[in-house]
Amino acid sequence: MTIRVLLVDDQPLIRLGFAAILGSEDGIEVVGEAEDGRDALAKAAELDPDVVCMDVQMPVMDGIEATRALAASGARAAVLILTTFDRDDFLFDTLTAGASGFLLKSAGPEELLAAVRVLGRGDALLDPQVTRRVLARLAPGASGPAPAPFEARAEADDALGTAALTARETEILRLMARGLSNAEIAAELVVGESTVKTHVSNVLMKLPARDRVHAVIWAFQHGLAG
Repeated sequence: MTIRVLLVDDQPLIRLGFAAILGSEDGIEVVGEAEDGRDALAKAAELDPDVVCMDVQMPVMDGIEATRALAASGARAAVLILTTFDRDDFLFDTLTAGASGFLLKSAGPEELLAAVRVLGRGDALLDPQVTRRVLARLAPGASGPAPAPFEARAEADDALGTAALTARETEILRLMARGLSNAEIAAELVVGESTVKTHVSNVLMKLPARDRVHAVIWAFQHGLAG
């Protein structure tokens, strides 16, 4: 399967560099480029990419607004945010807008390729440099308020509790919170990877969580990680 990628950045040289990295890899095809969020929405509707690599700060429509619009449109593409700015507000805003991954532009080519592959197969990720900070802020007892969209969901999450998850699903969620992939979870539990995928799908449906990242955030908020 070839992963189809749409690049969105207002700087042509940045797009050129990313296209060179991604286009040189077997199994990845850059199908289009866009220079702002509005252009990205049109290109995504036309090209139906698997992954959209999205800058945050752009003219006309920024990456956060474009990500929110893509999610609202029901587009199947996973959004990977690529930004120069290591800022909490960008991270939280893009996650709540519907992004499935967040990577700093300072990351190396191998990290970019790995991120696109992860999102292309339906998983989600955060840059290791920012994951710890985000989870620390969202975990119980953390200093400072949670971002409003997560705070607004707190009552619904608490009402659901962990009772909706089976013992095995809770175990799966704990392993997800440790950062294990489906294959690694399968090895840990000595079960088939297809079985793990079924459990992960059930976890995402029951919480509910938009993707793996949001399930892990929920786990940290409710003391199911670590």
